[in-house]
Amino acid sequence: MMKIGVLGLQGAVQEHVRSIEACGAEAVVVKKIEQLEEIDGLILPGGESTTMRRLMDKYGFIEPLKQFAAAGKPMFGTCAGLILLAKRIVGYDEPHLGLMDVTVERNSFGRQRESFEAELSIAGVADNFVGVFIRAPHIVEVGEDVEILAKYEGRIVAARQGQFLGCSFHPELTDDYRMTQYFLNMVKEAKA
Repeated sequence: MMKIGVLGLQGAVQEHVRSIEACGAEAVVVKKIEQLEEIDGLILPGGESTTMRRLMDKYGFIEPLKQFAAAGKPMFGTCAGLILLAKRIVGYDEPHLGLMDVTVERNSFGRQRESFEAELSIAGVADNFVGVFIRAPHIVEVGEDVEILAKYEGRIVAARQGQFLGCSFHPELTDDYRMTQYFLNMVKEAKA
């Protein structure tokens, strides 16, 4: 059985656990670096990217996560997780993990009270996926080997680059598990 980790430092952890289990895989809440060795793929959940970065620094996760990626293991960043994956963040000199060749802008859809849901067409996933946007970032630009999977009002809100998947919205806050299943399929391919 595939083991999928959810970085458990902060954010929407249990919701991701539920969606992984609903897709028939085993979910592991990752709170210690050693746990990275026992999982096949990792989800970086939504939450607060600055807080998550502080906790990643505090518990020494930055280098081990880069090594996890270097080993070819798939990673999926949702909302704040996308910000953690990005190579460039608008208005910041340094990225967090800097793994995915995208530039992201934080809070680009407004603050908490401007949260909304929108129907999205996501390549390879679904034509009618409801995205939940909460203080969401968006992808401003992508590198040449990044596949754009979805846009909303002209802004890129989902993309994939090899083993990395990122989206602006929170797929785990709905009962639609197709985005999680898409990631599990990526993990299956990577293991094969």
